[in-house]
Amino acid sequence: MQNPLAQNEFDCYTPALLGMLKSARGFPEESIMYVACSTLCFGQQPLAEALRSISEMGFTKVDVAVCETGPHLRPSEVAADPSKAAQLLKTWPGIAASAFQVEFADGLSNTDVDQQLRAICRLARVLAVPLVSIHAGATDCDIEKEVERLTHLVQLCECEGVTCTVETRMGTLTETPGKTLELCKRVPGLGVTLDPSHFVAGPFHSQEFDELYPFVKHVRLRDSGNDPEKFQVRIGQGQIEYGRIVSALGRCNYNRSLCVDIHDEPSVEYPAKPEVRKLKYLLESLI
Repeated sequence: MQNPLAQNEFDCYTPALLGMLKSARGFPEESIMYVACSTLCFGQQPLAEALRSISEMGFTKVDVAVCETGPHLRPSEVAADPSKAAQLLKTWPGIAASAFQVEFADGLSNTDVDQQLRAICRLARVLAVPLVSIHAGATDCDIEKEVERLTHLVQLCECEGVTCTVETRMGTLTETPGKTLELCKRVPGLGVTLDPSHFVAGPFHSQEFDELYPFVKHVRLRDSGNDPEKFQVRIGQGQIEYGRIVSALGRCNYNRSLCVDIHDEPSVEYPAKPEVRKLKYLLESLI
């Protein structure tokens, strides 16, 4: 029976055997990946129930959505009462947060963004969460100003000992691999949360993104087709090349999570939970 507290299948091995196993799979010795689950996979449940469901499916790591318009934690709530937020995330033992997906309210002032992000990073430090992800400005924004903004936010996170990443996302500067790479090169310390669905289903789906792998600090996965209308489809019906992604990450000594991020929303025409289970097993077989 698998240890429910193990980070991944490698935890039970000695260092020497660990190196042999990973070498046999073609991964560098420093590369250890594990499978996590986004709370948005259970977006129609309250946070405590979502954590319960994630734990019952055998996950030990969770990517927590901290979104102002989302179903779980909100940045304003964290800033107002960080202790309550910490307690909510401790309601179900055996799982730990591996990342925070942060989305602020539209039109929020820079001062309020700083206050909320600082509170989220302090919560992350208390819970030993290594990174937060935010999204870049809209595609039509001034890239010079965006570099300045992101540099400031990265420094704010670093002061709290947390890595700041920018999500690949349609409708923002990171909807193309080229602009994403430019931001990473111009903003010291900025990492990437790779969500390949936004490349595959977006308007630039023919572009490769291999050059981004050295900057990737977090990964969110579902299956997607080559059309915005097919952003999320059943596992196996899309174009996401999981094996290729895992192999490329392994060559870059990636040692963080592969997060199942299948959104459970009223508009989804099929049950999300079986798809979450299928992707979990698929990713575990690849690592």
